[in-house]
Amino acid sequence: MPFLLAPGPRRKPSAPPLTPPPSRSGGESGPSPHRSTFRPDIEGLRAVAVLAVLAFHAEIPGLAGGFVGVDVFFVISGYLITGLLVREAISTGRIRLGDFFSRRARRLLPSAAVVLAAVAVAGAWLTVPLRRTDLEYDVLSAALSLANWRFVSQRTDYLAAGHDQSPLLHFWSLAVEEQFYLFWAPLLAVVVLCAARAVRRGRAVRSVVALVTGALVLGSFALSLHWTEDSVSLAYLGTPSRVWQFGVGALLALLPWHLLRGPRTLRLLCGWGGAAAIGWCVVAYDASTPYPGYAALVPTLATAAVILAAIPGRGERNVQGPYGVGRLLAGRAPRAVGRLSYTLYLWHWPVLVLAEARLGALGWPARTALTLAAVLPALATMRWVEQPLRRSRTVSELPRRGLAVGVSAIVLPVALALVVGTATLHLMGPATPVDVKGLPPGAVSGPSLLARTAGASSGDGPVVPNPAQARKDFPPDRDCQVAPEVTRSPQCLFGAVDSPDRIVLLGDSHAGQWFSPMLALAAQRGWALQELVKQGCPLPQLAVESPQLGRAYRECDTWRADALERLRTGPKPKLIVIASLNRYTTDRQLLTTAWEKTLRPLRATGAPIVYIEDTPVPGTDIPACVSGAPDGAAACAFSRAEAVPADPLARRIASGAVPGVRSISVNPVLCPGDGPTCPAVRDRILLYRDDAHLTNVAAVVLAPRLERLLTDSGALPAATAPATPAAPAAPGADGWTELLRDDFEGPAGSRPSPANWQYDLGTCYPGCPAPQWGTGEIETMTDSTDNVRLDGKGALEIVPTREGERWSSGRIETVRSDFAPPPGGVLRIEASIALPDVTGPKAAGYWPAFWTLGAPLRDGYTGWPGVGELDIMESVNGRDTVFGSMHCGVLEGGPCEEPVGLTSGPQACASCRTEFHAYAVEVDLGAREVRWYLDGRVYHRVSAGRMDAGTWKRAVDHGVFLILNVAIGGKLPAADGATAGPATEPGHPMRVDQVTVKVKVKGGEGGGGSG
Repeated sequence: MPFLLAPGPRRKPSAPPLTPPPSRSGGESGPSPHRSTFRPDIEGLRAVAVLAVLAFHAEIPGLAGGFVGVDVFFVISGYLITGLLVREAISTGRIRLGDFFSRRARRLLPSAAVVLAAVAVAGAWLTVPLRRTDLEYDVLSAALSLANWRFVSQRTDYLAAGHDQSPLLHFWSLAVEEQFYLFWAPLLAVVVLCAARAVRRGRAVRSVVALVTGALVLGSFALSLHWTEDSVSLAYLGTPSRVWQFGVGALLALLPWHLLRGPRTLRLLCGWGGAAAIGWCVVAYDASTPYPGYAALVPTLATAAVILAAIPGRGERNVQGPYGVGRLLAGRAPRAVGRLSYTLYLWHWPVLVLAEARLGALGWPARTALTLAAVLPALATMRWVEQPLRRSRTVSELPRRGLAVGVSAIVLPVALALVVGTATLHLMGPATPVDVKGLPPGAVSGPSLLARTAGASSGDGPVVPNPAQARKDFPPDRDCQVAPEVTRSPQCLFGAVDSPDRIVLLGDSHAGQWFSPMLALAAQRGWALQELVKQGCPLPQLAVESPQLGRAYRECDTWRADALERLRTGPKPKLIVIASLNRYTTDRQLLTTAWEKTLRPLRATGAPIVYIEDTPVPGTDIPACVSGAPDGAAACAFSRAEAVPADPLARRIASGAVPGVRSISVNPVLCPGDGPTCPAVRDRILLYRDDAHLTNVAAVVLAPRLERLLTDSGALPAATAPATPAAPAAPGADGWTELLRDDFEGPAGSRPSPANWQYDLGTCYPGCPAPQWGTGEIETMTDSTDNVRLDGKGALEIVPTREGERWSSGRIETVRSDFAPPPGGVLRIEASIALPDVTGPKAAGYWPAFWTLGAPLRDGYTGWPGVGELDIMESVNGRDTVFGSMHCGVLEGGPCEEPVGLTSGPQACASCRTEFHAYAVEVDLGAREVRWYLDGRVYHRVSAGRMDAGTWKRAVDHGVFLILNVAIGGKLPAADGATAGPATEPGHPMRVDQVTVKVKVKGGEGGGGSG
């Protein structure tokens, strides 16, 4: 906020000199803008602004437009800061940026640091653990003046909805202002430098800066209008869309108003008219006002009018008449509030939010009382922090001291946030994804969520997923739940993508939460699953508004029409599953009509249609609540009446009024009985990931129940395999039992099976324990089909690509991480691979690989190399050689001679780039060795005798997961003598014909290279 030039100690003005002062360059144009005389009316105007904001936050009836107080602050800031800088430029010929930022730092940052530190500490006491971690991230972003962009990212992300408000949300405006300072002061310094030699420096500086400011005002205002139409959060919180308001204040300081002498009546009308317009906005505006947009013109120009009315004209020292608004604003009470406005603004919102975090939602009288109570810490901060530092001669005499104060004010809350946040993360446990394969089976029917087996009980223990995991426990459907701004779903085929039969999952995010069970049902039948899901978009044809876009959700209408047309013209699905939030309207007749408009074209496809009745909507952040009551999750139960309202479509289907559509519901197990509340946790399963959606774990556990409901309804044929995981296949005649085989069949350009493979993304594992994947690679791994795709001929292609100097590639892992040799037996992993067909300088930096890592690594992605790594095939720089390695033990040295590992060294293979060759590794616990094969020939062995028994066991005697990737650059290609550079040619794929994993119970020499 623009609490920038609060008055220092004021002295009685001295008598004017008898002779005029020496003239300066620029003559009459010099002493703009508009003298350095303190403006008491502006101090009082700050009081108007902060009281408006406080009334808005206290939710006082009739003052819902108080948010315009922020606009008032921005205009004041632009006026005062620009006047300060331009006066300095005219007087001295330059702008001392060190002095400027030193003054700003000691004026603004220490008080903010006190509030941030208090919030970081109070949050540890007043908020639940999961909310506490969010809060500490807020403290970090606020301390670094990035709060507005953090809140933009949250408010434009549909999947981040449902969280409680941050006690530091109001720091967005401080971040905008500080970002403006960082941009504006250097810009003016450059302009002044260019105009320094002008004969009339004052006029030159003002003219050039005014032209630059005018262009910025027009551009920023146009951007504000555009963003208000397309993304209201970005428009409201983004710095570029607010610059024009600072610019209006700057133009007040730059244009030669001081050369004018307006009629007294005109000044009166200008001042009172501006004040009345601000008051009108506070009363007339509310949450439905499109903002900022054109509506922001009124408070912005009104503030400018109030300031302009009291700018001294030619020969005037004071224009405050007895009837001007400035006289009222310059009164003792408004000025007292104005002096307190900065610290009061800092304190009032945390007091409100943290009190509600402890006491629950409060009415406006209580909120008003809390807002008034915030005056106490605000006064204390002003008296003992703000004023002493601002007036300290020791701090102010050297710019570096003020800057040091500012840096300290940033470091303190950052350090506190890191300490509290780290402690909270340790308290909550790991946030790594849940391995759904280890979940207990869900009940097919009955009142229990989980199946009951002999001797089993739900017992005590931690909930699954834990609250930190639940927040991120989304369906693994990548980008197929399309965002609000997207108008067409991608192909989004999963499972047996080449099958002519498919299940279509259609609707909003309440349909998307059923992705995992629907994929399992499709896979059991050898079908594909197609997902057509859009966030926040009702499937019935209703016109709604998007909270993320802040306007009519036109993209929803376009997407819905496209999805229905694709179903009309595409192959007939075996089943269409629809679901949607049933709260988009309370008008039942309107909803009935809207559903009919959607169901009519769906029925025309001739496919069975099943509507999954909407699941309970808790309306509160369930993971946050459970994090604060891990042993008493009953405290997080929520109202049945509000969470499970009557479902009009389900009732009409049950009555036979919607022919061709069946309805099923899992609500009897999610909200059992007929009591007043629904549980947040059942059988130790945390059911909700936010305030409205099921966790993916809950959806997976519900899969057997969904299958029974669908088959009982006659919409889905029974599967030939049971819904529960099948027993391992019987050994073949050669004694081998196959655990995995993928022949990569599917249409050209499609993705590998998500049932078998998952993607590694970016440049490191979650949490980034080893940047650049720990090997110095330069590529970014993606899930784009430009980098990972099927070729349509039975092979997988992993293709490195380059855009400019930025490399991208692909890295996929098996979903399963439990591939392990049986006791005393053998694990064999094999793939048929053709290396990238590129050599010489064009291949510099190429690093294709097929390898494994120990399953324990997935628990936080730490513990390498002790958990074991087997490099089945590696090749670098397009050499006609391949090699295998084993990593184990410790990071440096140790039994595996890290970081090199126990390597085979280069093995000649002249045709490995042009032909498929079989690469395999066998872990033989009976023979106590690991063997590497190339086309059935053993070329490398590592025996258990090379290391101690503990190291051997940690390296090989557990499950592993498989990895296929093509890296670019890194330590290994560099050690071979080449690095990626301009000559390196992108686009050459590693092709994989098949991957097989199998085990043999009997030990000994194992498979000897058998396939």
